[in-house]
Amino acid sequence: MASISLDKVRNIGIIAHIDAGKTTTTERVLLYTGITHKIGEVHNGEATMDWMEQEKERGITITSAATTCFWKKDNIKYNINIIDTPGHVDFTMEVERSLRVLDGGVTVIDASQGAEPQTETVWRQADKYEVPRIIFANKLDKTGGDFYMSIASVRERLSPKAYAIQLPIGSESEFSGVIDLVQMKAFTFEGTAGEKVVEIPFPEDMRAKAEQYREELVEKVAEASDELMSKYLEGEEITIPELKAGIRKLTSNVELFPMLCGTALQNMGVPLVLDAAIDYLPSPLDVPPMEGMDPKTNEVLIRRADEKEPTSALAFKIMADPYVGRLTFVRVYSGVLESGSYVYNPVSRKKERVGRLLQMHANNRTEVSSIPAGHIGAVVGLKSTKTGETLCDEDNHIVLESMEFPEPVISLSIEPKTKPDQEKLGLSLSKLSEEDPTFRVRTDDETGQTVISGMGELHLDIIVDRLRREFKVEANVGAPQVAYRETIQKEVRTEEKYSKQTGGRGQYGHVVMNMIPGEPGTGYEFINSIKGGSIPNEYIPAVDKGIKEAITKGVVAGFPMVDIKVELIDGTYHDVDSSEFAFKAAGSIAFQKGARAASPVLLEPIMAVESVTPEEYMGDVMGDISSRRGSIEKMGDRGTAKTIIAKVPLASMFGYATDLRSMTQGRASFSMTFSHYDKVPNSVAEKIKEERGQK
Repeated sequence: MASISLDKVRNIGIIAHIDAGKTTTTERVLLYTGITHKIGEVHNGEATMDWMEQEKERGITITSAATTCFWKKDNIKYNINIIDTPGHVDFTMEVERSLRVLDGGVTVIDASQGAEPQTETVWRQADKYEVPRIIFANKLDKTGGDFYMSIASVRERLSPKAYAIQLPIGSESEFSGVIDLVQMKAFTFEGTAGEKVVEIPFPEDMRAKAEQYREELVEKVAEASDELMSKYLEGEEITIPELKAGIRKLTSNVELFPMLCGTALQNMGVPLVLDAAIDYLPSPLDVPPMEGMDPKTNEVLIRRADEKEPTSALAFKIMADPYVGRLTFVRVYSGVLESGSYVYNPVSRKKERVGRLLQMHANNRTEVSSIPAGHIGAVVGLKSTKTGETLCDEDNHIVLESMEFPEPVISLSIEPKTKPDQEKLGLSLSKLSEEDPTFRVRTDDETGQTVISGMGELHLDIIVDRLRREFKVEANVGAPQVAYRETIQKEVRTEEKYSKQTGGRGQYGHVVMNMIPGEPGTGYEFINSIKGGSIPNEYIPAVDKGIKEAITKGVVAGFPMVDIKVELIDGTYHDVDSSEFAFKAAGSIAFQKGARAASPVLLEPIMAVESVTPEEYMGDVMGDISSRRGSIEKMGDRGTAKTIIAKVPLASMFGYATDLRSMTQGRASFSMTFSHYDKVPNSVAEKIKEERGQK
């Protein structure tokens, strides 16, 4: 790794909507860079990057796979670290944590569909971390493949800063090559797998269009510097090196998204995508230095991509490997991570020993002695480091910005089939929840059942499948359950005097609190407004603790309560009888009493659903959404199909995939993301209460 200078390194991710062709594109990259000697096709279940059994069967990517490859451009060798990410919305966090550690991205879109809903989701995530991107309009050979429609939809849905740097020659089955607008040359792709880029005569019938798009690009690139702008305004020719440097600068500053075209499956266009990644995406030296915080003083610290700086790295993924055990994927931001050395985790406050270091290639690996700044690799032997935590030099502590993970929206009960399975189940579930921060496991206090929660039906389906295959645990699974919540609708004052007299010392705690409905999504907030020491300071955390316990079991149907502010305003204490226990009990009982008086309601997760259907089934699809308590918000066109955007309660969406397929002869598709929590209608709330045995 250290033999290649950092300006020749690219850390990129391939991101897109499900089925846009991310993994197919990555497979071509592996072939062209000499990592594999045979193309693995997703539809045959042979893709190198989709190495899990479930990925091969379903033809989808579930976990982000990392690989390292080398690409020669102009006789210079470049090191490209690539992460192939999932497209399905249930695995959005896999994309988010990969984007967090990347310097650039390749957004793949299906040219017959344009920018699809999940592309919008991952695009917003990339915006959050300000990741520079190039766009590859894939599948131009497909019926309906249209580059010009694609660029229009990218500008409308993703960003108006997308500019074509290539145009396709021909379309659909006639697609035969690309025009490079930077050099104004035409190319086609030859060889057994399209690895040879061959210049062909410029198609004169496309010259006017090519000049129009090039002019648009040059006008935008002139903004990169005053020098280019004055050249452009004075009508001087901007040279090709100047144009490339301008595109690179704007792309690195997230002010321009160059758009390329091709078809990965037919082996056309991918070598030029690699060239564009080298030319226009930043190296670790081009991105701003990493900012972190001193865990003791909270002051901002800077770490540059330099091997001489103190070591800092971010763990972005944990994987249970059957051969080497627990693998922790890391991006090293500064210094050098060396095998056999010790590092400090400022989040868990533990010292960790770095065992072996690996350079990953999907699920194969090469052992290395060190990972220098700017590179991505995997560590064997870290015991307590979790996703999103920092590893740093023992003498120079720093906490890099951590990641936030969304709350799960769907749960299942799961129980082992046999006694031996029982022990294995607990161990296996804890390993899976370590790997995946959006997957949670808990035990239901009332029923004693193990309940697993995740981001969607597919997410939990895969988890159960992995339990069976990887961990050899047979389990019975209950029906999916929606993660309902409860909240209050009006402000109330509540008080509780907890007083117990027994032989000897008694218990006494008295609290007066205001309970106020909070803003949606704010969770729980505790405000201490005690004046004049009516409750001693040492008992106030106990009141907060009592409320936190009470909030986990709501008063309507026993679901956790959210979006509530509790202000502690008064109370009394006893010199001898008061204790933390008494104030904790007083806080808990006062909260439950107040919640009952504050018009409590049930909340349910509402999903944003986008269905894409042929026009003849539109009426049926809309009727079905309405019958599921859905409200239709917008309708539009996508190519020849119609799109319906609606908000639908998650509880009504179970089995929707099957119903939609049978209603449209398998021709419609849909995507679903969590939108917000909303009040459950009374009739539905009554049913839920009955099922939970609550009156």
